[in-house]
Amino acid sequence: MDTLPDYQLIRSARRTMAIEVRPGGLVVVRVPRRVSDAQARSFVWQHRERLARHIAQMRALPRPDALTPAQISALRQQAQALLPGRVAYWAARLGVQPAGVRVTSAQKRFGSCSAKGRLCFSYLLMRYPEAAVDYVVLHEVAHLKHLNHGKAFYALIAQHMPDWQARRQLLHQPPDTHKEAG
Repeated sequence: MDTLPDYQLIRSARRTMAIEVRPGGLVVVRVPRRVSDAQARSFVWQHRERLARHIAQMRALPRPDALTPAQISALRQQAQALLPGRVAYWAARLGVQPAGVRVTSAQKRFGSCSAKGRLCFSYLLMRYPEAAVDYVVLHEVAHLKHLNHGKAFYALIAQHMPDWQARRQLLHQPPDTHKEAG
């Protein structure tokens, strides 16, 4: 990327600069109040290549308005039926116990793990192949042992799912392109 994407600049009482890419590819740059426009622009320029990849990924995610209420309901029901069992399977394999499992309407991430051990998964995950779903579930369950993305975290994932990188790549492709018609 040789040019900067359009971005929304938000100044606040924060200490660090951050870039957020929202669904549809909208870029939001958050900076401390003392940061100049030129400094913010330089920050975006330094991250332009990774930013281009994230913009492409976010544009590929399904937009909430692209799904009908009936489709959203069906995906949510599918997630509520499938995910607790997959969490229980991986939790038993890793010897951990989550504090709870919820299905959410998250648009920016497929899963999350709170510091208190609560796991959340977006219903949008149901638009991806089972292999990708299982990767996300293992990823979040592994956070119950390692609440970071360090070497030990990825070693744990690799120990239980040697092909995790190929499975993660499925999440970077448009949804529903892998699912069999049925």
